[in-house]
Amino acid sequence: MDATDHKAPTSDCEVCNKTFRTQHAANQHMDAVGHWEQDYYPYECDTCTNRYTSEEAVQRHMKDAGHYKYYCKVCDRKFENRNNLNMHLRSRVHVGNGIKCPFCKTGYATASGLAHHLERAACPNAPYMNRETILRKVRECDPHGRFTLKQIEWLQEDNSNYSATDQAFNGSSWQCYLCTSCFKLRRGLNQHLNSPVHKQSVYRCPNTRSQCGKEFVTLAALFSHLESESCSVVRFEAVQKGVNDMILRGKMIAF
Repeated sequence: MDATDHKAPTSDCEVCNKTFRTQHAANQHMDAVGHWEQDYYPYECDTCTNRYTSEEAVQRHMKDAGHYKYYCKVCDRKFENRNNLNMHLRSRVHVGNGIKCPFCKTGYATASGLAHHLERAACPNAPYMNRETILRKVRECDPHGRFTLKQIEWLQEDNSNYSATDQAFNGSSWQCYLCTSCFKLRRGLNQHLNSPVHKQSVYRCPNTRSQCGKEFVTLAALFSHLESESCSVVRFEAVQKGVNDMILRGKMIAF
């Protein structure tokens, strides 16, 4: 106690319950016995200030408390980054298959899933719907080129099915003449040749504020980009609500 009946200030060890009259003395103690908190408890929780002596202990804490930085408590799964967690939370596991194909009523978890279904002419009730017919509808209602690329010339693309000839086999695999990608089976190369891989980019990200500039070959790829919210131009939910209007009537997604 001092003259005012107050205790003199003390400095505590970061690990044990010892106290010292000065911070210098506390520091000397912690140096001598290795009682610095960050050294004694080197493993820190991803989200709170708790620290632990072993990786096993901190993992047990984060699992019990749901304290992984990128963690789905419902599924008890952790993820490497925020984007992977968001993709999981927006997957069929959590959101179901509420995006219905307007023709065959097949359900999809996301707008990009529905767009992919229609662009590859996979809908049994609307075989006429494909990448080209959807693009035409979107172009008609996008005169200022917010979503579509304004090209000097855009020729109607050939939607014929291509089949690899025997000449595409290089002795060990089936090889694409255009990009040299190789496939174990002729069927794999045929699927590649009939995909949009080698078609021209016709869509673009509408984010002019950050000048994203990304271009896409398919509407499904554009939707996937918008759903990721990577450039914050539109919310994931808005893409889901506007998918049918954009595909069937060419109405632009509201921002």
